[in-house]
Amino acid sequence: MKNLLKLEEVTLMVLGIFMFGLLGYSWWWLPALILVPDISMAGYLFGPKVGAVCYNIAHHRGVAVLLYFVGIYFLLPIVQLIGTILFIHTAMDRIFGYGLKYEKGFKFTHLGEIGNTNG
Repeated sequence: MKNLLKLEEVTLMVLGIFMFGLLGYSWWWLPALILVPDISMAGYLFGPKVGAVCYNIAHHRGVAVLLYFVGIYFLLPIVQLIGTILFIHTAMDRIFGYGLKYEKGFKFTHLGEIGNTNG
């Protein structure tokens, strides 16, 4: 099942890259921006609760899709770009086992504990 879920995330990442290609930005923007959502980890400087909230907002696929559609509706390509980057980044993180965070600490995610090879 774990491999099937990873395959699903790979498929979503490919979809996100396709969506990025439709925006018309130069391709160098994709690798330049792909890790920007991880700036949200700075929230952990203020404790695990604030960190989890910041991280989860920046890594929630619903937020990414919402931003993408807001960009379409208001004709704001930069907002579409932000949504697309978040979408791709989220899929990439999930491939590597980084899920949405619980308040008890960074390594506790909806996909299981990071670093726990038993699950």
